[in-house]
Amino acid sequence: MRLEGPVAVIVAHPDDETIGAGGQLAHLPDVMVIHVTDGAPRREPDSQSCVATRRRELEAAMALVGLGPERLLSLGVADQEASLDLAGLAVRLAALLAALKPATVLTHPYEGGHPDHDATAFAVHAAARLLPRSPVLMEMAFYHAGGGDMVWGDFLGPPGAAIPTEQALKRRMLACFATQARTLAPFPVDMERFRPAPIYDFTQPPHAGPLHYERYPWGMDGARWRALATAALTTLGLPSCP
Repeated sequence: MRLEGPVAVIVAHPDDETIGAGGQLAHLPDVMVIHVTDGAPRREPDSQSCVATRRRELEAAMALVGLGPERLLSLGVADQEASLDLAGLAVRLAALLAALKPATVLTHPYEGGHPDHDATAFAVHAAARLLPRSPVLMEMAFYHAGGGDMVWGDFLGPPGAAIPTEQALKRRMLACFATQARTLAPFPVDMERFRPAPIYDFTQPPHAGPLHYERYPWGMDGARWRALATAALTTLGLPSCP
């Protein structure tokens, strides 16, 4: 995959960069990896220890593809809470993108898989609209339940371009995230998929039927998420659909 550089990989959690583009990271030009959350839910009693552990796992995985800690930025939002300040998140990302000036951003699709994933997609798209000149927005495949059943490693809608990975390397990278082993087990290691980001209306559901994250007691459902997105667009002075 050839992308114009510099490239910013903007994802919700430590390990999302490996799920989505672990096989490509070593080949991306002048890449920075930006995490919206630190991967630690604050309701956990040892959340600060979890933050440190997730960071160590991330640095170990990124070292395998030659990315040092200076290439890893975090906004430090709590896991599962990125949706609670979408406007503020968009403004923070806009300032970061204005400073880094990436030509291309790789990020999440809006698919109802995880509220933090959808929040990151919203914030990236909104940030791009706040900038005088938007970077090219590209998406990586993650997971969704758009057809009723879970789909791992492919998009909802147009499939995008499939790129083979060096499977042994990707397995080693995923193995670095020992605390997430159960979560990461379903993801394929042989292929990664990418596509240009479509134009989303974040005030509408990503698909009919229940969203995947509505299966979990995280205090977030699609109706609440879309209300938060609608309020954020109003705060930012952006229309619901460009």
